[in-house]
Amino acid sequence: MTAVGIDVSKAMLDLAFNDTTKVYRFHNTPAGIRRLVELLRARPGVRIVLEATGGYEEAVLDTCAEAGLWIARINPRQARDFARAAGQLAKTDNLDARMLAEMAAVFHARLRRHVPAEPWQAELKCWLRRRRQMVDNIQRSRQQMALTLPAIRLLVKKTLVSQQRELATVDAALKALLQAHTTPALSSTKGLGPVFQTTALALLPELGLLSRHQIAKLVGVAPLNRDSGKTQGKRQIYGGRSEVRVALYMATLSAVRWDPTMRAHYQQLRARGKLAKVALVACMRKLLTIVNARRRDELQGMDAIACAA
Repeated sequence: MTAVGIDVSKAMLDLAFNDTTKVYRFHNTPAGIRRLVELLRARPGVRIVLEATGGYEEAVLDTCAEAGLWIARINPRQARDFARAAGQLAKTDNLDARMLAEMAAVFHARLRRHVPAEPWQAELKCWLRRRRQMVDNIQRSRQQMALTLPAIRLLVKKTLVSQQRELATVDAALKALLQAHTTPALSSTKGLGPVFQTTALALLPELGLLSRHQIAKLVGVAPLNRDSGKTQGKRQIYGGRSEVRVALYMATLSAVRWDPTMRAHYQQLRARGKLAKVALVACMRKLLTIVNARRRDELQGMDAIACAA
């Protein structure tokens, strides 16, 4: 097995192997990525690790996966913590690539191999990102209208009308994709609206493929232990996919109000003395568990139909 680390930036890709000190540099362009893949194909059994870099890593990530290479994407926090644990406090592109190669050699068995998204999932993700941008822009414009001069307020109002028109266009595109690809499991409980459904389809493809503990930790709603010696600290949630967690939070707010099962669970937790936010996070975890189980059963049914055919 050959461990490989790739440090990604907007313009360049720095590649290091764990068995050599040489660092190869490629342009982060289609031509540069092709040369990088050719180099990796010449080495059998590679295990590649790169860190998320605001989307600049997606091209090389998908190209390597489509070429049949084993590659995993990790959180930058994990890479930085590993470097500090190894005593590497300095930070350069070459050092980062070498540390990622060492991390691949040590932890590749614990990392999840990247699977390229379906074309419709990639499209859905782009539309969802644009929707988030437009919602932020609209909120910013509304704040500006309340804190500026009347003459400027008229200009901001025109901008706001244009932004709302674009948001309606984005929502229409999301609705069309959702109608084509949503499943009953994603709308099986009150509160699971279009925003949650699109977010789950685009940003949580592991739904139905992991256990309830794994999916809760992946989203960031699993209570994590904080014990040491005789001290037993409070369990807290940490990490996870923030965009999915926000959509799940809004869905849970609706579910605890309108769904009898979720409302009863929330009221029971509050009756036991749990704080409102603690009870709500527990309901988020329960709702995610329900959707994950229903999605799992749905996928198993689809596999059974495919085998029978």
